Amino acid sequence: MWITKLAWLLLLATAASATAVKVLSNLTTILADGSTSLAFSLYQNLAKDKSVENILISPVVVASSLGLLALGGKGSTASQAKSILSAAKVKDEQLHSGLTELLTEVSDPKTRNVTWKISNRLYGPSSVTFVDGFIKSSKAHYKCDHSKLNVSDKKSAVKSINEWATKSTEGRLHEVTKDVETDGAMIINAMFFKPHWNEQFHHKMVDDRGFLVSGSHTISLQMMHRTGLFDFYNDEANKLYILSMPLAHKLSSVVFIMPYHVEPLERLEKILSRKQLDTWMEKMKPTAVAVSLPKVSMEVSHSLQKPLQELGLTEAVDKSKADLSNISGKKDLYLSNVFHVTAFELDTDGNEIDSSIFGTDKLKNPKLFYADHPFIFLVKDQKTKSVLFIGRMVRPKGEKLRDEL
Repeated sequence: MWITKLAWLLLLATAASATAVKVLSNLTTILADGSTSLAFSLYQNLAKDKSVENILISPVVVASSLGLLALGGKGSTASQAKSILSAAKVKDEQLHSGLTELLTEVSDPKTRNVTWKISNRLYGPSSVTFVDGFIKSSKAHYKCDHSKLNVSDKKSAVKSINEWATKSTEGRLHEVTKDVETDGAMIINAMFFKPHWNEQFHHKMVDDRGFLVSGSHTISLQMMHRTGLFDFYNDEANKLYILSMPLAHKLSSVVFIMPYHVEPLERLEKILSRKQLDTWMEKMKPTAVAVSLPKVSMEVSHSLQKPLQELGLTEAVDKSKADLSNISGKKDLYLSNVFHVTAFELDTDGNEIDSSIFGTDKLKNPKLFYADHPFIFLVKDQKTKSVLFIGRMVRPKGEKLRDEL
């Protein structure tokens, strides 16, 4: 009898361990918090550039690039990278293990049912020799591979980078840049992210509509529609709608922030902050909402060297001051750029819809969220409390319908 009971106890223990939720380390939670602060700082820096239309950055991936710099740097070159992550006092090995845990947690396709393909590469001039220890550690912590570029042939270097990005994202990204400084090191993040909704949009509920870039410029694209219960807040004081839609497994959600009417996003961006986002999230309530979203893909490429420099990364980008000797074994290298490139796709895919609430009072008199003009969006993680993506859609791909004076 006791053997049978023991067997049952072992079976229950095994089942419990299999379903146990992994608890993140305190350090990883701290780094997640730092990456969230970085999200808003980087966004605001990019938004200041009037030549930039669509914005799309993953703060946790940028954090891993800063971790890579800290790994390859010495002295203040490394400490500046850590400071931007609010991790100045964190020991190096803890920093790298914590960032590894954070990115592994939020991008796990099994537990989160997301499509998020991340490729990282460090390029260096052909004259540089990469230190074996750095190659091993950067692959282990940041899944970063390494390559060299011919400094005398910029055209070939640009072609090589763009071809790598295309291959890394299964053909979705075609251009990282048109020009490079080939005498330094470059970090490149190439990603493809596709949300899978907790409840799908019906594929038949898609039609051709117009996206109003401005009051006089309209682009033809497809819109997808569905009605359901979502966290929603109508900010009447700021004339904004805030909508949160959970992704599959409900471990993260896409938060949309949209002005009532067509207008430039500068007014919204002036009040956008981490504190303001928290305020909106606290005021959101489950609400019946008829949602219409663009069914589109965005391909966005950002050079982050200048924004990171403005946040305090001044030594790594300075030829005369940079100390990246952990990468090459000597002070012969500086950071010439950080390219952050993402293909992002909004589609109908997701879990089956819970139809039990249809025809009930729960969906009576739904609010309308019709995203046919510029908006800001974030992918917010529930477990780590971090922001996985932050961006804005100003000009989606599509044919121009109208452009009037």
